[in-house]
Order: sequence, then C-alpha cells, then structure tokens
Amino acid sequence: MIGKTVLVIGRDGGIAGAVLDAVRAAGGTAILAGRNAGEKVDITDEASVAALAARFDGIDHVVSTASARARGTAADLNPATVLASFHTKVIGPLLLAKHFTLPPDGSFVFFSGASAAKAMPGMLAVGATNAAVDTLTRGLAVELAPIRVNAISPGTIDTGAYDALGEEKKASLFATRTTTNPARRIGTTADVATAVLYALTNTFVTGTTLQVDGGEPLV
Repeated sequence: MIGKTVLVIGRDGGIAGAVLDAVRAAGGTAILAGRNAGEKVDITDEASVAALAARFDGIDHVVSTASARARGTAADLNPATVLASFHTKVIGPLLLAKHFTLPPDGSFVFFSGASAAKAMPGMLAVGATNAAVDTLTRGLAVELAPIRVNAISPGTIDTGAYDALGEEKKASLFATRTTTNPARRIGTTADVATAVLYALTNTFVTGTTLQVDGGEPLV
C-alpha cells in the first residue's frame, strides 16, 4: 500500500476505523468519508457521490463499509427499511463505481455479509441485500476491468454494533456463535481489515467475495 491512497466510506470507528489503521500501517494514505465524517457524503444520493468524486484526484482504491440494517421477519419489515438497506449497500457502491475514475491498477471493495449464504429468521432483507452485493461485485469486475472489484463478507464481528442488544443478550449471542462456528470465536475488526488489505493489494483477485465469517454459514 506504500504510496497508494484509499478512500474509505463509513463511520469513524468499527470496521472502517480498522481499515483506515491497516492502510496507514501498510504505508498508504487513508481518507474517511461518510455522513458524519470530515469528508461528507451520502452514498444513497448521486449528487453527493458525484460531488465527493469531484473533490478528489488521485484516489487509487475505494472501500465502502456503509450499511443500513433491515432486520426483521417478512411480517415485520416495511418497504422503506428494505429500500434503505438496498440503497446503502447496492445502489451506493454502484454510484461510487460510476463516478470515481480509478487507475487501471485500482480497485473497489464493497461489503456483503454471511447472511447471503445462510438463511436465518429475521435476516431476510439483510441476506437479500448482501446477495445483491455479491452479484454487483461480479458484474462490475467484468465491466470495469482491469480495475478490480471485490467484496468482503463478514460473519459475527465484535464491532460494537451488538451493544444495542444489551450486555446479557450480546453475551448469549456471542457464546452461541463461539460454540457453533468452526473458528470457535467471534471475529474482530482486525480480521476484517486484514481481508480488505488483501483485496486491495493482490492484483490477481477480482470479482470475488472473501468470506471472513469463521465458517458461520457452514453450520
């Protein structure tokens, strides 16, 4: 990553923060953009994405970690929630690919998720969105070649997002996942950032979804 500039879309901290740290540790320049970041962007709004692209020259790689949760069963979900998820994780990356002109050795990295491969109650819309990310990744890899396009598919990662469950429910969930997944532990943001760095630097990997899920979909 020495001498390369990576634009990371997301919030300060969590997976985006770990990616920023990994890029900088590898000798690259990392820039954070998001709704609440120093560089403002709403990736669900084309004008906002176009304006962000116009402000920057010399971006080598773009990583989007942005997401909007659409958890719930079919009976509970409403169209607005599902559309917000799809717009953030599918339309947003499509707009980034449309408006950012990367060098031939550049790449995009988007975020899918283990729910695309494993159906679970309450994860219907999340899984459908993530499956769409996988399809988008393969399609863009062909359309944008030789610019590479890959996706990262995390499993249960301790990003702080599960804190909203409350201490007891979070502990119970993590204990169950630790017992059942083949890796026998919960993932960390560093696990995900390592995979992102691999996707950014391996110039013979494109159109691929890298599973960083501890084998969660296998059980």
